[in-house]
Amino acid sequence: MVNDPISDLIIRIKNAGKARKESVSLPYSKLKEAIAVVLVAEGYLKSVSKKKTSPTLDIVLNYHNGESKIKEVERISKLSRRVYKGFEEIHPTKGGFGQTIFSTPKGILTDKQAIREKVGGEVLFKIW
Repeated sequence: MVNDPISDLIIRIKNAGKARKESVSLPYSKLKEAIAVVLVAEGYLKSVSKKKTSPTLDIVLNYHNGESKIKEVERISKLSRRVYKGFEEIHPTKGGFGQTIFSTPKGILTDKQAIREKVGGEVLFKIW
C-alpha cells in the first residue's frame, strides 16, 4: 500500500521517462487523473485514459528528440508537512521553464493558471 499517491504518481512517470517507456499504468483515483490531465494540457504527457475493465490509469509519455519532456520532479507538500501559498506568493518555476502544480478550490491548476484565477492552495509539486 502506498501512503502518498501523488509522490507515487510523479515518481512512476519520471522513472518511466528515464527508462524510455512508452506508457505507464497505475491504480486509478480522481486526484491522479486530474493531475495527469493538467500535465497533458501542459505538454509533459501525451494522453491519459482510464481502463474500463479495471480501476487502472494508463498514461502515455511525451518525448522530444528521444528524451522525455519531464526532466525532474520535486514533491513540495508531503504527508508530514503541508505547504500552502496564496496567489500573491506564487513565482515562476525555473525561470518560467517549469511548472508548479497546485491543489486549489477551483481544482488542480498550474502556477500560471492559479495566478490568472487569483486562487492559492496547496503546493503539490514542481515539474520541469
